[in-house]
Amino acid sequence: MTTKDLEKALGLVKIAGGDTVKEVSGMYICDLLSLVMSKARQNCAWITVQTNINIVAVAHLADISCIIIPEGIAVDNNTIVKANDEGILIYQSQKTSYELAVEFSKL
Repeated sequence: MTTKDLEKALGLVKIAGGDTVKEVSGMYICDLLSLVMSKARQNCAWITVQTNINIVAVAHLADISCIIIPEGIAVDNNTIVKANDEGILIYQSQKTSYELAVEFSKL
């Protein structure tokens, strides 16, 4: 599936990344950035409550398809600007990480 398909299926709101569309082949949920860099698989959707600018670098290094911020957590404006510059998709959701994972597993 693509990030566009994921956005529609999970009811996500795109807050950064412009018109970028990437393939999604899995999901990873983690808030420890060093663990994401070493364990997340290429082309996965990453759910995290972290919102600082470092998530953009991690997503780029790990070749992650998109970042999903759950529970309506606000994202720092510097993070949004950097994500737009780098073409990194960031989505926001009112759902919990668990709810998003359950819905993703049904796709």
